[in-house]
Amino acid sequence: MIQFTKLRLSGFKSFVDATELLIEPGMTGVVGPNGCGKSNLIEALRWVMGETSARQMRGGEMDDVIFGGTSGRPARNVAEVLVALDNSARTAPPQFDIDELEVVRRIERGQGSNYRINSRETRARDVQLLFADASTGARSSGLVSQGRVGALINAKPAERRGLLEEAAGISGLYSRRHEAELRLKNAEANLARLDDVLAALDEQLKGLQRQARQAQRYRTLSEQIRSIEAQVLYLSWLEALAMIDAARAGMKEADLRVEEATELAAIAATAQAEAAADLPEMRRQHGEIEANWQRLIIEREQLESEEGRLAETRRDLEARLSQAGADLSREHARAEDAQGAVDRLAAEQEMLAEAALGEEDGRAEAEAAMEAAVQVVAASEKELSALMDEVAAADAERATALRRLQDAETRRDRLRDRVAQVQAQLSQAEQEGVDRSELTAAEMDLESALEYLEESRAEAEDWDKRRIQAQAARDSARDALQAANAERGKLKAEADALKNVLAQSAGGDYPPVLDQVSAASGFEPALAAALGEDLNASLDQNAPLHWTALGGLDNPPSLPAGIDPLARHVTAPAALARALSQVGIVADAVAGESLRGQLAVGQLLVTRDGDVFRWDGFTARAGAPSAMAVRLAQRNRLRELEARLEDAELGGEEAESKAQEAAEAVEEATLNERAAKEAVRRAETETAKARDDHSKLAQRFAAYESRMNALAEQAEAAAGDFEEAEGELLMARETVAGFPQADEGKDRINSLRADLAERRSALVEARSALDRIIREVGERKRRLDSIAGDMEQWRRRADQARAHVEELAERRETIMMEIERLASMPDSFARRRAELLDRLERAEAARKQSADALAQAEAAQAETDRAMRAAEAALANAREDRIRREAAVAAADQQCRTVAGRIAERLDMTPEQLRDIAGLVDEERPDHQDLQSKLDRLMRERDNMGPVNLRAEQEVTELEERMGAMRAEADDLVAAIAKLRHGIAELNKEGRERLLASFNQVDQHFRDLFIKLFGGGRAHLALTESDDPLEAGLEIMASPPGKRMQVLSLLSGGEQALTALALIFAVFLINPAPICVLDEVDAPLDDANVDRFCSLVEGIAKTTRTRFLIVTHHRMTMARMDRLYGVTMAERGVSQLVSVDLAGAEAISDSPVPA
Repeated sequence: MIQFTKLRLSGFKSFVDATELLIEPGMTGVVGPNGCGKSNLIEALRWVMGETSARQMRGGEMDDVIFGGTSGRPARNVAEVLVALDNSARTAPPQFDIDELEVVRRIERGQGSNYRINSRETRARDVQLLFADASTGARSSGLVSQGRVGALINAKPAERRGLLEEAAGISGLYSRRHEAELRLKNAEANLARLDDVLAALDEQLKGLQRQARQAQRYRTLSEQIRSIEAQVLYLSWLEALAMIDAARAGMKEADLRVEEATELAAIAATAQAEAAADLPEMRRQHGEIEANWQRLIIEREQLESEEGRLAETRRDLEARLSQAGADLSREHARAEDAQGAVDRLAAEQEMLAEAALGEEDGRAEAEAAMEAAVQVVAASEKELSALMDEVAAADAERATALRRLQDAETRRDRLRDRVAQVQAQLSQAEQEGVDRSELTAAEMDLESALEYLEESRAEAEDWDKRRIQAQAARDSARDALQAANAERGKLKAEADALKNVLAQSAGGDYPPVLDQVSAASGFEPALAAALGEDLNASLDQNAPLHWTALGGLDNPPSLPAGIDPLARHVTAPAALARALSQVGIVADAVAGESLRGQLAVGQLLVTRDGDVFRWDGFTARAGAPSAMAVRLAQRNRLRELEARLEDAELGGEEAESKAQEAAEAVEEATLNERAAKEAVRRAETETAKARDDHSKLAQRFAAYESRMNALAEQAEAAAGDFEEAEGELLMARETVAGFPQADEGKDRINSLRADLAERRSALVEARSALDRIIREVGERKRRLDSIAGDMEQWRRRADQARAHVEELAERRETIMMEIERLASMPDSFARRRAELLDRLERAEAARKQSADALAQAEAAQAETDRAMRAAEAALANAREDRIRREAAVAAADQQCRTVAGRIAERLDMTPEQLRDIAGLVDEERPDHQDLQSKLDRLMRERDNMGPVNLRAEQEVTELEERMGAMRAEADDLVAAIAKLRHGIAELNKEGRERLLASFNQVDQHFRDLFIKLFGGGRAHLALTESDDPLEAGLEIMASPPGKRMQVLSLLSGGEQALTALALIFAVFLINPAPICVLDEVDAPLDDANVDRFCSLVEGIAKTTRTRFLIVTHHRMTMARMDRLYGVTMAERGVSQLVSVDLAGAEAISDSPVPA
């Protein structure tokens, strides 16, 4: 196995400096005071092996493992831990096939961790797998702390089952089963959702089919609406034209009325201006007179207001005079009251001073009396306490003996019931036993079901392969058909386009001779250049331009030697024979230039590019292809396309036939595959039932045997315990009988308590007298201080009252002088009032005269205003009427444009074109309203249909294809669910087998280790709480030497710890790890148990080659170590490591000393 050889830390927690711990064979001890950092070494080892939880490292986040600094050391940003491994046995994974491995984990603050193996950066998962393959790791059972021992002791049986699972190595099975169960749950949920979706899609398909019928009705209505709408729009167009004519006639009449009203309005405006000329001056004069009158009115109001204010001021002064007299009387009374209060306080002060004489002597006497009472009470309490302790000790011993007697009786009764209960359970278990023949029959049924399942699966797989092959053939055939259709469509489209182009270019009433002429490929430009527009002439003799067949010439001139005639490359009617016979083909323009002089009259030479060299010297160079050349090339291309199209049609029919055959083969294979899968599902159901029946019978049989063995052991243990309980009960009764009665001690206690109560009462009275004296002294002192302050305050109040009296007397004199001054003012107000009333009468007469004249002038102007307004109103009405007429013309014109726009928008044509389409004549023109009503009815009918899906037919096809695919997917899900259920059953079976095998091995190791650790006794493990091993709990039954068999929780603390260690090591021996860490697990053990514990660890280290790292405080454990490392903290917050090789030191001490 891989061996751990070294651990090196740097910046990890309290190990700020680089520290190295050698992990050598045997037992290595780590010692040191609490809090010095021993556990940090263990956490460093777990951390480098891949621990990912900061909580497991006693931190809030992973950065907490970095040294955080002290008062003398700054914090570090990096922590690094290295563990060296010896892989000389080559047990590591193949990628680490070297003798020595160094695993390093480094963390930088705020950046996270990274791992390296031999300086190569590695994933955390790879490091965890490396240690897991070596049967260790951050969460390994080989890392044992005192807390884990306590957790195992306090754990419930079901929680202890984890030890068996770890020993059996089925944790992975649990995770795989959980994953399979999740996948099964998801698959079942998907199947349920798929069924829901298929049901919904089926309803959707019915709806789409209804929508398809609705869409057909919609199209029919739309065609009818278009026809009637054309008629309605045409009638609207005619009505709009009539509206324009009528509006224009009304416009002319409105213009005449506006001219007449304008002339009358001008006459009325002249009269109004003359009437208004003198009116402003009269208004100005009237305004001045009115303003003078208003000013006099204001002066009168001000005089009246001033008289009122004078009366109010006099009344106010009289009230203030009365108030000043009252204030003066009140201040005289206040001064007298203050002087009386000062006299009273002086008398009280003198009385309190006399009462304070002699108070110190009384206080001293009270304090002496209280001190004597305290000493008497303390002595009594001490005597009572000693007596009560003596009586309580005797009562406690008696109560303990009675409790033991009661416990012994209860235990004896319980054990008697337990013996009877176990015997009853044995009888019941024998009656409920499982027959072995039933289990054998279930095994045979299971084998038959498995054979049928394998046959069904083989047949289903065969049909699955056939279906896949058929689908591949179908897909190939569909691809070929699609390619053939695409090629055929492309050829047909190009041929149709050429036909349309040629048909459009032909035109006219007479077909051109060009339609009957064809040139070899590449000679089209030459033919077009030779004959040109002559090819547009017809062969029909009635055509204005035509060819006449004249036959060949008698002695035609021959072309120059070596010249190939164009007629050899052209197929044409006989009428063109003469023209073509005199046209030769030359290789290029140079040859044409050189041979031009040899041409006879009427001959010409052409190149394939279209150059022309005529006999008379005419020359035309080849340029862009001419229309004739293009048309000839198009005709040649059309013939080629028609030939290829025939071949494509034949190929498409063949491909379609093959595709149909392949589709039928796929359908047949799919049906057979579904039938086979249904058979597999039935077989899986039967197999699962048979497996479940067999599993239940096997579990019942195993549980029956286990229960019988356990009950037999329980019966034996219960009988022994009952005999032991009888002996304990007899001893308890003898002990209780030897105790005396306790009444005498109680009587003495009651007497002392009565005396103590009387003395305490005397103490309370003395303390109350002293408190009263102290309280009275304090109150007199506080009152004297208060009197001094009150006297000073009353003296200040008397001074303030006298000063206020003087001030009020002065204020009263001032008010009386002001009242005398106001009494002489009313005479001047009477003179001013008489003068003002006379001036106001004269101003009132002038204002009335001016107002009358102004009213007459304004009445005359109002009459001319009314006449002018009437004329202007008539003009405005005429203009408004003209505007309305203009608006009517504009509205009629807009109506025409609107109707024309609607015609263009709805029917995409002009009103003139609509007349022919509507098919209406003036004599038979239908009623516009009737047509509109019919149109509205049809549109309402179409609108009442609501939203119409015009793609419904296409969507029906798409939905049917989608539903077919989803049904196939549902079949696949059913098959997957069956496979998952089978897999889960297999995992459960394997887990039970491995767990039971592991249980037997761990139980045997546990029995042996228990005897070694306790020096005798017996113990075993039991599966409880469930018949299924995967759900059962693990109970620990132990019988230390000299004690009965009992569960772990009933043992003492040390026995519990030692038993838990025996179980931990029993699990460890199933799959020994290369390193085992024991962190203070010997703390609850006494010296004898520690010695046995160390012997056991030493033996395991030798037999398994496991290296032990033990953290301890026990001196005996330290003495048994091969080497010791001490962790110190000489500098606060910084750990250091020192080592001692005990084995080497022992060897040196045993060696002879040289003489």
